[in-house]
Amino acid sequence: AERATVSVALRPSPNERTTEDAAFIQGLRTFFKECPHPDDKQRKELSRELGLEPLQVKFWFQNKRTQMKNQHERHENSQLRADNDKLRAENMRYKEALSSASCPNCGGPAALGEMSFDEHHLRVENARLRDEIDRISAIAAKYVGKPMVPFPVLSSPLAAAPGASAYDVFAGAASVLQAPPDDKQQGVVVELAVAAMEELLRMARLDDPLWATTVDQALALDEEEYARMFIDPRGGLGPKQYGLVSEASRDAAVVIMTPASLVEILMDVNQYAAVFSSIVSRAATLEVLSTGVAGCYDGALQVMSVEFQVPSPLVPTRESYFVRYCKRNADGAWAVVDVSLDGLQGVKCRRRPSGCLIQEAPNGYSKVTWVEHVEVDDRSVHNIYKPLVGSGLAFGARRWVGVLGRQCERLASAMASNIPTSDIGVITSSEGRKSMLKLAERMVASFCGGVTASVAHQWTTLSGSGAEDVRVMTRKSVDDPGRPPGIVLNAATSFWLPVPPKRVFDFLRDETSRSEWDILSNGGIVQEMAHIANGRDHGNCVSLLRVNSTNSNQSNMLILQESCTDASGSYVIYAPVDVVAMNVVLNGGDPDYVALLPSGFAILPDGPAGTMHAAAGATGTGGSLLTVAFQILVDSVPTAKLSLGSVATVNSLIACTVERIKTAVISNGGASPPQ
Repeated sequence: AERATVSVALRPSPNERTTEDAAFIQGLRTFFKECPHPDDKQRKELSRELGLEPLQVKFWFQNKRTQMKNQHERHENSQLRADNDKLRAENMRYKEALSSASCPNCGGPAALGEMSFDEHHLRVENARLRDEIDRISAIAAKYVGKPMVPFPVLSSPLAAAPGASAYDVFAGAASVLQAPPDDKQQGVVVELAVAAMEELLRMARLDDPLWATTVDQALALDEEEYARMFIDPRGGLGPKQYGLVSEASRDAAVVIMTPASLVEILMDVNQYAAVFSSIVSRAATLEVLSTGVAGCYDGALQVMSVEFQVPSPLVPTRESYFVRYCKRNADGAWAVVDVSLDGLQGVKCRRRPSGCLIQEAPNGYSKVTWVEHVEVDDRSVHNIYKPLVGSGLAFGARRWVGVLGRQCERLASAMASNIPTSDIGVITSSEGRKSMLKLAERMVASFCGGVTASVAHQWTTLSGSGAEDVRVMTRKSVDDPGRPPGIVLNAATSFWLPVPPKRVFDFLRDETSRSEWDILSNGGIVQEMAHIANGRDHGNCVSLLRVNSTNSNQSNMLILQESCTDASGSYVIYAPVDVVAMNVVLNGGDPDYVALLPSGFAILPDGPAGTMHAAAGATGTGGSLLTVAFQILVDSVPTAKLSLGSVATVNSLIACTVERIKTAVISNGGASPPQ
């Protein structure tokens, strides 16, 4: 066949077929082995050496490559036929075994329904897992550029060593931190993600003995049962690192959003950071290994870096580096899982398989089951927050589910085409309503991002005692249409109140009691000019307030306020707004150019409800943990120096506000604060 191909390429006459042809062919073959794709310069050199035309050499190489390709395809087809014959023979053996199966009780012939359920289930599960591994391997190979090693042989050099454990595999994946994953690292990441997905699905579906119900109706993980079921030296993350504590929680809720929309939020880093702005302070997608198949996120795989937060400078943020994997299951349910890729040395937060199972419910709703499982170093958490953090309420599943449910209601409200009857005031169009909600959303995100102990924040502690230290931070605002230009001073403090969180929330969000704590309103009468309800709880709303000054020489002030609450905590966030700019927003104008400096409050429970605090490390008292945060423009010139007088004024302002709140909400006989 090669001889014929060469003859066509060189087009010799019958009487010219001499021994020179063999020399030509041997020379071309030798060069082809070294370089099957010669460039123009190489083809010209070959043509001179062999006495041929450059076009003849070009055709010979094209034909030779086609010939090699056909041979390779024939070889692959032979292998596929052999595999098919092997599977057909295995199928016949199974059929014969089924036909000769006997009942274990009576010894007679067994019908299909009388066969061992466990054996049948294991065979089905094994086939499903093989299909899943093949599919993910194919996806990874698409991006790597060559086939992957079949599971369970790991693609890491560490796996080749006898006795290599999951600890080694996990450490091997950590090198992705320094550079984008190469071929071998992608193999490790894919295998880790597939194993994490299987663990998440079992964690979300199994109950006792893996999960036990606590006195406050929460679910607690049985660590011994978990270790028995999931910690396997042959895969996963291996044992818990020394010095870290485990936090595990699971919660479920029905939310007003379709599964497809929820999956999009979780897989789009910008939507993810916006919807969970009270939990996620920073998020970035570092590498996309797979975008999914069939135009959706089924099979999507991406490497992410996220910083998780609690709204207080007394609780350090948790930085986590993980792979996120999305999968649609055979029953139609979606699942999204995270699993850490951090190395084992010096890690303060390791994310074991965590994520959610999303099942479709009637009328556009979804049932979401959320699992959070992390290992952390929590020694830097302040004592008054340790009961909350240790119980899992600060970073756990209940908080994620609560925020998701509230945000789904908010999004449904924002997409409403008409103005609900619950809305009152100066809003006259749906466009104005959407613009005002969008402005409030940016205000809330700005507040949450500026109140935490993030590594990006440089807080300075001022005078105070213990937990009530006031912490300040300066920022320069330049060329930001959403902030006034100049030097902005952030000040925040957190403290304990012997009052239930709901009582504190209702007091702070009520415009009729605002004059009791808001010094800047100067005792003026506060009137609600507009009200947008954005949730089933009447405390979830956006308001436009007007402060009518008692001094005729002072102009009235407008304040945009959003209050929101769920089972995990509450917020009251507000910002003074310019009257002219607010009129533009109310008429449906772009809210992105309205300058805001949000201040406000974050109200959290001091631990699980209904449990008395007895000693350090125990649970809460039913009291509240209140964070007060202000943002104030101290100089309109960005290059100006911050004066000590400005810092002293802000310090005095926040201290006076704290005292007013305590006086107003604390009744006689309050509980003792956590130690």
